[in-house]
Amino acid sequence: MKSNLFYFFFLVFLFSFCKKETEPKIYELNKIPIGFPTPSIPADNAFTKERFELGKKLFYDPILSRDSTISCGTCHQQSKAFSDGLAISEGIEKRLGIRNAPGLFNLAYAPYYLREGGVPTLEMQVVVPIAEHAEMDFNILKMVERMKKDSNYVKQSWACYGREIDPFVINRSIANFERTLFSGNSRYDQYTFQNNKNAMNSEELKGLELFNSDRTNCSTCHSGFNFTNYKFENNGLYESYEDPGRYRLTLNEADRALFKIPSLRNVEKTAPYMIDGSVATLEEVIEHYNSGGKNHPHKSPLVRPLNLTSSEKASLVAFLKTLTDDEFLQNPNFKK
Repeated sequence: MKSNLFYFFFLVFLFSFCKKETEPKIYELNKIPIGFPTPSIPADNAFTKERFELGKKLFYDPILSRDSTISCGTCHQQSKAFSDGLAISEGIEKRLGIRNAPGLFNLAYAPYYLREGGVPTLEMQVVVPIAEHAEMDFNILKMVERMKKDSNYVKQSWACYGREIDPFVINRSIANFERTLFSGNSRYDQYTFQNNKNAMNSEELKGLELFNSDRTNCSTCHSGFNFTNYKFENNGLYESYEDPGRYRLTLNEADRALFKIPSLRNVEKTAPYMIDGSVATLEEVIEHYNSGGKNHPHKSPLVRPLNLTSSEKASLVAFLKTLTDDEFLQNPNFKK
């Protein structure tokens, strides 16, 4: 009898333990990472779970493209930090654009959007890929008519914004979803903001020290919690650029071939690099900056030969990989 009772309680304990171990991790929606400031949110687009769900549904729905073949999620894949791994992204009918698709994260903090900084809000940015010929090539008003034929979209629109489907609902719901794409739990974050001093090894710490040093000046442009100062610079990739950069917006010759400085978060996952995806690996990126780049009249004076040793270059790469946020890349809240 005693042995039977022992066996019974042992099974209960084992079942409870296994159940606890296999329970999925709960991911809180719209959670601001430790060490990050509170972002400014538009008054007419405060976060709600319903708006998040509508925006997420639209983000992954090819209904946004003229021929219903691609969605936002086609070029922005979660496993690649919402980039796509291509040098130049493909739009409908395999049309090629002119730039490498950026990763999407911590968008709530950006002061403007696109590489030339021509769009002031996330809500306005949503319209750009929908209308762009080389991307979705669609008229948002025609998209509204298409969505009105879907009873679920009709119900969600009224529930989220108290109005029928229109461009206001489309822009704000997608922006509401994208604004929750916080990434701030990399090993660097755990070391810096969460006081886990075992999160980074000695080589990675050497890379961090070098990154922040006057010798490289990496942290001058890639500064702050999001590793960008959001300014516009030229990094000497070419002597002559086909892409006019910020000049495309301002028509000011001083802005030719200047581009918004990207965040380095999750940079390990967003290859290939540079505006046109012409650099394949992080090692090649470091080698570019170590060389001092090409002579362009607008090249930043911070881009100059660094004379780094092989060991130092390896340490910089090791540090950059600590900016990968695996939790963000696997967060089920963001999955299709």
